[in-house]
Amino acid sequence: MSTPKELASVLALAALEEKTPVIASLAQAYKEAGFTLALVGGPVRDAILGRLGNDLDFTTNARPDDSVKILKKWGEAVWETGAAFGTIAAKKHGASVEVTTYRSESYDPDSRKPAVDFGDSIEGDLARRDFTVNAMALELTGATPEFIDLFNGAEDLARKVLRTPGKATDSFSDDPLRMMRAGRFAAQLGFTLDTEIIDAIKSMNERLSIISAERIRDEFVKTIMSANPRLGLSVFVECGLADHFIPELPKLKLEIDEHHHHKDVYEHTLTVLDQAIALEDRLGGPNLVIRLAALLHDIGKPRTRELIPGGGVSFHHHEVVGSKMSKKRLKEMRFDSHTVDDVSHLVFLHLRFHGYGSGEWTDSAVRRYIRDAGDLLIHLHVLTRADCTTRNKRKADQLSATYDSLEVRIAELKEQEELDRIRPDLDGAAIMGILKIKPSPLVGQAYAFLLELRMEQGPLGPELAKEELLKWASDKELGVAK
Repeated sequence: MSTPKELASVLALAALEEKTPVIASLAQAYKEAGFTLALVGGPVRDAILGRLGNDLDFTTNARPDDSVKILKKWGEAVWETGAAFGTIAAKKHGASVEVTTYRSESYDPDSRKPAVDFGDSIEGDLARRDFTVNAMALELTGATPEFIDLFNGAEDLARKVLRTPGKATDSFSDDPLRMMRAGRFAAQLGFTLDTEIIDAIKSMNERLSIISAERIRDEFVKTIMSANPRLGLSVFVECGLADHFIPELPKLKLEIDEHHHHKDVYEHTLTVLDQAIALEDRLGGPNLVIRLAALLHDIGKPRTRELIPGGGVSFHHHEVVGSKMSKKRLKEMRFDSHTVDDVSHLVFLHLRFHGYGSGEWTDSAVRRYIRDAGDLLIHLHVLTRADCTTRNKRKADQLSATYDSLEVRIAELKEQEELDRIRPDLDGAAIMGILKIKPSPLVGQAYAFLLELRMEQGPLGPELAKEELLKWASDKELGVAK
């Protein structure tokens, strides 16, 4: 029977066959220049798992200046932006490659930037990698490809366990972001963490504070966009990492008393996230905005929690508070303004459906729902449906049926009234002509009045809209002649 290492070698080499022309030519270019080259890290792991992509990472004993010369002759385009860290990128025949000089890096206790030292051996380079499953390599410049696995990464891959090549505390001290990567790989690969890793993260999670917000955000996004973000988020919360970049999440763990009067909002949130992901096909596939909105939709609850006399608990206006908190948190994590605005708006709207009772929706209410959601209407559909986590099947079915009817109403009104392009029956020019006024704030007030009338009553037509506008002007004593 083959050992995990022997099997991994076979699988990795088989996965590389379809990319042989690109990889072989790159290896030959380095060999002719007198340097070594090895496929390393994630691509080796993914090759063994049968999911090798077009982004290939290599390591070499060539210094960055040498790699630039080699890659400019070999590739179609070359990027030197990572040269300070020993990495030169290139592209050829649709494949993207990054070639990094053997290196080691570590963080000064008070610095946000790692110090990079170049090494001379692949053994030293692999020893500094984050996890054993990422510390495997295929040396490509020998007579035949050689599978290198000094830390039993193949066995750990087969067992679905994350371990570090050396001491976990040393690894996380060298680069504290690796603590987040542990959660990310758990989410992406469905792996469990070795107890040494868990203990190390719990004991030194405060080291994450020296990492820049941008790097933390990128790792967080990779986690939440993974196949099973719950696993990674659980690592962040249980090991104390979340306290340093998204403290609102662990604060959702509200106490549950023996009568279950206090809901565990944290578990509810993870379930909403799972259910939103299950509905993402409506949004065209994995969607960062809906995942963030699902994760943050209830973060206003701890601040708004009030005990109700006689038992129970309320969270009045938590959607308003939560919207502001979401905006602040995402800005601090350096998300782009479009994502910040969309997520905070969805958090603000996530209870809107429940404000209309059990289905007594007027046409006016439907129009306002569509208007307020805007381009995020489908996102709001997904979030609202995902937010139903009751175990009462009858209640769940009733809520689903009620929302089904709302979506039908929305579709009907959108078709009848072209609500995607909803406008007042008179534009600004017509308002100025009828009221005989020049551009001014008054035009905006009149426009807002007609838009509100349009939302309330539906299309009026120009003549009736004109009558209503003149009545409005008369009530305001604007002195407009009819």
